[in-house]
Amino acid sequence: MPRLRELSVPYLEADGIRDRSFSPGDVITMKKLIAPVGADIVHTHGCLSGRIAAKALGAKTVLTRHSAFPFPAWVRKTPARLLYRFIYGHYADKIIAVSPAGAQIMYDIGIPKVKVAVMMNGAEALRPLTQAERREARHSWSVEDGTFLLGAVARLEEYKGHRCMLEALRLLLDRGRDVKLLIAGTGSYEDTLRSLASDLGDKVIFSGFARDVAVPLGAMDLQLNASYESETSSLSIIEGMSIGLPAVASDICGNPYLIEDRVSGLLFTPQDPRDLAEKIAEIMDSPSLRDSLSRGAKRRYEESFTGEIYARSIEKVYQEM
Repeated sequence: MPRLRELSVPYLEADGIRDRSFSPGDVITMKKLIAPVGADIVHTHGCLSGRIAAKALGAKTVLTRHSAFPFPAWVRKTPARLLYRFIYGHYADKIIAVSPAGAQIMYDIGIPKVKVAVMMNGAEALRPLTQAERREARHSWSVEDGTFLLGAVARLEEYKGHRCMLEALRLLLDRGRDVKLLIAGTGSYEDTLRSLASDLGDKVIFSGFARDVAVPLGAMDLQLNASYESETSSLSIIEGMSIGLPAVASDICGNPYLIEDRVSGLLFTPQDPRDLAEKIAEIMDSPSLRDSLSRGAKRRYEESFTGEIYARSIEKVYQEM
C-alpha cells in the first residue's frame, strides 16, 4: 500500500482477502467494492472471487495467469476437467498467459486458443549502480573486489532450484574458484537452505527480501535461475537484462523464451548442478563471452521486455474487449 500511495494512483483496499482465491464472503466484498466504480473491465490475477463479482455486475473480466504448474492428472483426465474449463472459461473473458508454457496449461483443460493472449512479462529498466555504489553493496556482504559474485533474486521455495545452485557452488569451490553466491528473497524453504549452506560459511550470503532489486542485481557478476518447475517469464531475469546482467538459467518452461542461448545468456540442464557449474565456469574464464552476453541481454530487453512493451500489450487486450 505505501508503494501505491507513492504513485498517486486511485486505489480501493479490501480487508481480509489476502491471497485467498475464492470464498463466498469475498465475492460479496468485491461486489461492494466494484459496484460504485462502475468498472467496464475487471482485471484479476488469482482472485476468482473478483471475477465472479465482476461478472455478476456485468463487467468484462481478464485473468493473468503467472504460473505454469500443470493441473494434476485427476483434473486433466477426469470429468473435473469440465468444471475447471467452465471456471476459467466462463469467469474470464480473456486469459493472459505470461509464457507459452503457461498458455499450454490452459489449452490442456480445453480453453480455446482464441481466448488466451500470450505475452511475456515486461519491467521498467533498473537504474544501474555507479561503481561506488556497486563496491559499497558488495563490501556490505563481505564480497571482495576480485570475487566473482553469483546471485539469485527469487522466492525461497524448493522448486526454485536453490539446492542446485548450492551444489554447483560447491563444485566451483572444490576447483579453487574465488566465487560467492548471493541469495535474495524469503520463503518457506529458507530454513532448509540455510541448513544446506551451513558448511559453506561466508561463501553463501542470505540478504533477505529486496525491496530495491537494483542493489543485489547491480552487485552481481552473473544471475542464476535454476527453477525446475513453473517458471514462466522471470521478472528478475528481465530486470537483470535491463542493466546488461546475463543469466545462466534452467532450460525449462518460459526460460528459453526469455534467453537466447549463447546470445543473451546460457541455458543449462534442469536439476544438473554439474552442468550449471560448467556454464558458470565458462563465463568466468571468458570475459569476452560475458561482455557479449551482457550486450545481448540488454539488446533482448530493449527489443522485447520493456515496461512500455508490456503495457501496450495489456492495453491491446483491453481495447479488443
